Amino acid sequence: MSRFDKVDQLLQQFVANGPAGCGCAIAQNGQVLYEGYHGYADLKARKPITEDTVYRLFSMTKVVVCAAALMLYERGQFLLNEPLYEYLPEYRDADVFKTAPNGYTYVDKAENPILIKHIFNMSAGLPYASESSDTGKAMQKVITALKEKQGKYDLRTEIKALSEVPLAFEPGTRWLYGYGHDLVAGLIEVISGKSLGQFLKDEIFDPLGMNNTGYRYRGDIASRMASVYQRTDTGKLEKIEGFLDEYHQPDAIYESGGAGLYSTVKEYLTFSQMLSNGGMVDGVRLLGRKTIDLMRTNHLNTDQLSDFTNSYHTGYGYGLGVRTLMDKAAGHANSSIGEFGWSGAAGTWVSIDPSEQFSVVYMHQLHPNMEEYHHLRVRAAAYSCL
Repeated sequence: MSRFDKVDQLLQQFVANGPAGCGCAIAQNGQVLYEGYHGYADLKARKPITEDTVYRLFSMTKVVVCAAALMLYERGQFLLNEPLYEYLPEYRDADVFKTAPNGYTYVDKAENPILIKHIFNMSAGLPYASESSDTGKAMQKVITALKEKQGKYDLRTEIKALSEVPLAFEPGTRWLYGYGHDLVAGLIEVISGKSLGQFLKDEIFDPLGMNNTGYRYRGDIASRMASVYQRTDTGKLEKIEGFLDEYHQPDAIYESGGAGLYSTVKEYLTFSQMLSNGGMVDGVRLLGRKTIDLMRTNHLNTDQLSDFTNSYHTGYGYGLGVRTLMDKAAGHANSSIGEFGWSGAAGTWVSIDPSEQFSVVYMHQLHPNMEEYHHLRVRAAAYSCL
């Protein structure tokens, strides 16, 4: 019996009760130890999940973008404690929503600038555009106006427009998931003089041989994409449109730092092995080991950790774009202190463990993604194989 049989059996159980299909791969010291592909990429076409299946990464894009930005940090191109406005001048005089003792909401000037570390660790005060906050609503209005005025636009255009929106809180005081890594992407574009997609291709994807990873469809990638499904009230899987798929089209120009990449399980595993092996895989070095240690160090204070913590992230803190395990007992985790990674809105997940030079990539395409149910079980099974 292989030590990875329990992982394979778990994935089979997932497909029987959850997503239409899923893939998982595990590696250590640069060597692939396990690959498992189960179920279907498309149920109607009876197209099976294989090693060539391509998945929408959504927020697992963030890990790639933050790693790319840290490559520029290593070259002395910016410091984490510098004001963001030194590179994105439109953010020099930020406003912030404040609440008076009587409950009245008003706008005032921020007392402190957004620092670059704030956009990495989601403490800048910019959520995603939504109805859940005054800042989110204001972002929605700006984005709607941009689309009506310009139709297609690029990330830098959006970043400049959103600089007019008041922040949800004083920079650096709370944690709020959202737009921070799009600002990291803007930083990459300003410093490198390249589009985000081109920088990632030149600095990460080409060196690591990640030929099936990117923002735009090319070759036969569109035909290899796993379909997205949602489970109806009757329990049936129903195919739905892949949200954000318009940005994969060859004529699209928008490239988000927080979402938008696609990849295969195996290629993202290569990227994760680079991070778990001190910044080098297959003889290619992209980052230094100490920079990765900085990336996976918790950067949140007590108040910010209270904003971040939920049942899925129990035991974890948040570093420079990644969750990072701080308390194994609280997290009920058999991984290591400092194990880090992130997940994506359709069910993708990565775990990276430098102390064991070990990494795990799991992917499915399901909405809601049921990430807590699936990912924590994969973590338990995968780390039990060490």
